[in-house]
Amino acid sequence: MKILVCNKFYFPKGGDCVYSIELEKLLKKNGHETAFFAMNHPQNHFSTYSQYYPSTVDYSTKNLANLQEQLLRPIFSVEVKKKFNALLEAFKPDIVHVNNIHSQLSPIIVKEAYKKGIPVVWTLHDYKLICSRYDSMRNEKPCELCYQDKTNVIRHKCLKGSLAASMLAYTEATWWSSDRLEKYTSKFISPSTFLKEKMVTGGFNPSKIITLPNFIDEKKIADQPEVKEDYYCFVGRLSKEKGIDTLCEAACKIPSHKLLIIGTGPEEKFLKEKYSCPNIQFLGHKGWIELQPIIAKAKCLVIASKWYENNPLSVIEALANGTPVIGAKIGGIPELIQDGVNGLLFEPGNSDDLKNKIDLFFDSFYSKIDNTSLIEQIKKNHSSEKYYFKLITLYESLLSTPSLITA
Repeated sequence: MKILVCNKFYFPKGGDCVYSIELEKLLKKNGHETAFFAMNHPQNHFSTYSQYYPSTVDYSTKNLANLQEQLLRPIFSVEVKKKFNALLEAFKPDIVHVNNIHSQLSPIIVKEAYKKGIPVVWTLHDYKLICSRYDSMRNEKPCELCYQDKTNVIRHKCLKGSLAASMLAYTEATWWSSDRLEKYTSKFISPSTFLKEKMVTGGFNPSKIITLPNFIDEKKIADQPEVKEDYYCFVGRLSKEKGIDTLCEAACKIPSHKLLIIGTGPEEKFLKEKYSCPNIQFLGHKGWIELQPIIAKAKCLVIASKWYENNPLSVIEALANGTPVIGAKIGGIPELIQDGVNGLLFEPGNSDDLKNKIDLFFDSFYSKIDNTSLIEQIKKNHSSEKYYFKLITLYESLLSTPSLITA
C-alpha cells in the first residue's frame, strides 16, 4: 500500500510532528511505501519528495514580502494546490493521511485528494476544527463558545488579541466548515474519547470519527523499571496552558522534594525569576536520549495542564518507563491516568490541591505502585503493533468502499 503522510512540519517540533514522523516509520516498518508532504523548512528531515513542498510561511514574523501568502494560505494557496497535485501525480498514493495541516498547508490538500478519489484519514491533534485558537482557551481558561458560533473569535479577539488576525481566523473557520471537511475526509481519528465528544459538540458527525489512542515506539518502552531517585519532573512546553505556574507554586511549598523541569517556552524567563526556589531546577530542552533516563529514574511525572489535553505522549512515555503520573483532571488526561492506580489526579489550576497530591504521593502512594505493571499496561494498550493493526484495518475498509465524488 502507498500512503502519503501530511503534516505542516517534517521535524519533531511538537507532538503532532512526532506522531507524523513515527507514523511514517511504522508504515515503512510494515512494508508500505510512504511519502511525506510538508512545508519547506530548514529543519525538515530529508525527503526525496521535498521538491513538492510549498515555500515557508512564518506567522511569527511580520514579513511584508510574504504577507500575501500569509493571508491566503489558510484558505486557498495556488502554490500548495499545484505542488500537492504534482506530488499526488508522482507518488500515486492509495491513502492520504493528514495531521496538523492548517495555516501552513491548509485543508485544500484534503479537497484535492478527495477530488481524485483518494481516501483521506485525518488524525486530530487539537481543537482547530472547532476552535480557531487550536486550544479551546480564553483568558487562560477552557472556552467552547466557538463550537456553536464562530463569530465569537471576532467578538473576543481570540487570536493574539488582534481584530485583524481574529477576522482572518473567522474567515478560515467558516470557509473550511465542518460540512466541507466531513465531505472531503473519509475518517477522522481522535486519540481521546474527550476530543471526539468535543468534535461532536462542535457539529461533526460521530460516525465519521473513530477513537484510537496514540502509540509509542517499542524502543521507548523499558524492559524493566529503573531504580527511582528522589525527584519528580515536568516535561513539556513552558507556556501558560501547560499549567507550569501551578506546578512551580506547589513545588515551592514542598522544599523537601526536588522538581526537574525539562523544556523551554515563552514563560521560561518569568518562571525562573518568580520561582527561584532551591528545589526547582530548570534543565532546558532535552532530546529523547537525554530525556529517557531522567523520566525513568523520576519518582513521578507531573502534567499540570489547564487546557483540554488530548492524549499526551509525555504521560504514555512516563508510564512506559515505569514512572507514575500526577495529572490535572482535564481533557483526555483522565483517560490515561487511573486515579489511585497508576497515578493521581488533581483539580486543574489549583496549586493547593496539587501540593496535597504531591505530598500524598511521596508520603504513602508511591510505596503501593507496581512499576512493572505500568510498563505492561502500556505494552498492552499503546503498542505500535496494536495501533498498526487497527490503522491498517481502517485503511483497508476505506479502500474497499466505492468512492463517491461530488464536485
